[in-house]
Amino acid sequence: MKLGKLFFMLLFVAGVLTGCDAGSSRSAQQEVNVYNWGEYIDPEILTRFEQETGIHVVYSNFATNEDLYVKLKNGGATYDVIVPSEYMLQRMVQEDMLLPMNYKNIPNMANIDPQFMHKAFDPEQKYSAPYFWGTVGILYNKKLVSDPVTSWDILWNPKYARQIIMLDSSRDSFMISLVRAGASSNSTKRSDLEAARADLIRQYPLVYAYLIDEIRDLMINGENALAVMYSGDAFAAMQENSDLDYVAPPEGGNLWFDLFAIPKGCRNKENAEKFINFMLRPDIMAKNAAWVGYSLPSEKGRALLPKEIQHSPVAYPDPSVYKNYEVFEYIGDFVSVYDQMWQDVKNQ
Repeated sequence: MKLGKLFFMLLFVAGVLTGCDAGSSRSAQQEVNVYNWGEYIDPEILTRFEQETGIHVVYSNFATNEDLYVKLKNGGATYDVIVPSEYMLQRMVQEDMLLPMNYKNIPNMANIDPQFMHKAFDPEQKYSAPYFWGTVGILYNKKLVSDPVTSWDILWNPKYARQIIMLDSSRDSFMISLVRAGASSNSTKRSDLEAARADLIRQYPLVYAYLIDEIRDLMINGENALAVMYSGDAFAAMQENSDLDYVAPPEGGNLWFDLFAIPKGCRNKENAEKFINFMLRPDIMAKNAAWVGYSLPSEKGRALLPKEIQHSPVAYPDPSVYKNYEVFEYIGDFVSVYDQMWQDVKNQ
């Protein structure tokens, strides 16, 4: 999801790959292979983990949950730690793609707040450890938007034609039109999807682009008026451009969770659990959240953040803000209907 400091991450990854190639004598038992969203961890934390444990981090990125799924399903690589979102974790559990965690090796799970445990996507709290959470909403430029931003409807206002950026994500984009129609963002009714597709096709002439990683920089540079964004990316962008503000539309939306998980076929499960335990240490959580910009599932970690982050209504909104928000669920084979209809929208 999730953006920031690409140059430094590329330098880190280059160093990792070089170290891996040069260190053919390094045994797999001294490594942990981590597969995460792009720019979704402070590189200094990876270095610190290596220094404290002697375990070498082999680190690589994916762009979407679907990319993660395909890579694992095709057996293209062996990872020890992955970071799926809630609906993808649910799918992977159903398809027997994950190993149960040994929480005796992850005592820092005690730092996670109870409301983030035993969620519907992992009711037995068997396969996951919370990483970050947030909302999907609208980031807008106050100098370019003259209307109140109080609803998803503004994304259909012709006044802002070619100044609107949408997420290049079938679930996130259909969520908006489904909410506008009063339907569930997890709907598996074809009639709901057809209506949402028609709604998105009506919007198509107004859209500047369907993007993921490029959105933040475009908004920081003042090049667009409105963008659908994940809350953490929005918060980070707002720190760099005071003309930006963020709204989670009250009529409904998506409340998301990203999670650590251990895939079947991992070679270093013990090291994976050491890595996850390290990441759940309050000081590490706080350092990471300050760099990434996303919201922690831990009051102990949050308490170590700078005050302006601790009390940010974007990073840590009052629960009333997202009371009408749904968590995405895995919808089985019906996901192909979303994907096909999303292609219909983009192929106008």
